[in-house]
Amino acid sequence: MSDYQKVAKVSEVDDSTIRLVETEDRLVILMRVDGKYHCIDDVCTHDGGTLSDGELEGCRIACPRHGAEFDIRNGKALTMPATEATGSHEVKVDGDDIYVKITE
Repeated sequence: MSDYQKVAKVSEVDDSTIRLVETEDRLVILMRVDGKYHCIDDVCTHDGGTLSDGELEGCRIACPRHGAEFDIRNGKALTMPATEATGSHEVKVDGDDIYVKITE
């Protein structure tokens, strides 16, 4: 798992919660929905606002500033005013540790 960075413990991420974590080079948000972990950049592509203070509903997170929604499974912009995806990152669980592989 040399490309992966440990970001949290399983016990620290409950279903339907948003956890802001810092990797070596960026801030990302880690979420667990229906027992599956997802990780995207903490950036709304509309105006650079943070998504970590947004509202998570199912696999959608809404930017708290202007309401743009993103799919947490792949970072895809779902509603205006955002038109570009935010970064999406691979997540692996090993025992009680959660790891993220940052993709460019």
